[in-house]
Amino acid sequence: MTLEQQLLQNNPLHGLSLEKMLTELVDHYGWEILDTAMRMNCFNTKPSIASSIKYLKKTEWAREKVEAFYLSRFKRMPRASEAEFELPPRMRTFAHGISPKTPMELTIESILLSQAKAASAHKERSNSGRNGGGRSNGGRSRR
Repeated sequence: MTLEQQLLQNNPLHGLSLEKMLTELVDHYGWEILDTAMRMNCFNTKPSIASSIKYLKKTEWAREKVEAFYLSRFKRMPRASEAEFELPPRMRTFAHGISPKTPMELTIESILLSQAKAASAHKERSNSGRNGGGRSNGGRSRR
């Protein structure tokens, strides 16, 4: 077994089916928390494990978002490095000895507050990157 295969085995997603992962998330957090955190219609409109799995199997970005949520919030694994962030969550490696922790306790209020802080930080970064204090022209050049 290669070192990479050994490190992949330390990933909580290794060998975990989409159904089992989703069931664990729904049992712990419920549909409303998942919908608030990830804003996917499959968690909002008549949510069920079967319909969510069907959607997630067809939609790679959505599946990766749920897997990343599972790793970061449910298993509380360390953040991906810049290089590993480009990889799908199932392909990320974790050093031997790093083990999952208890799930993060989330409320709708805590998620909304976190999203608001992230949006504010993003806006601040966007504004600090502009030259001058004038109006933005939406990225279009003036002629």
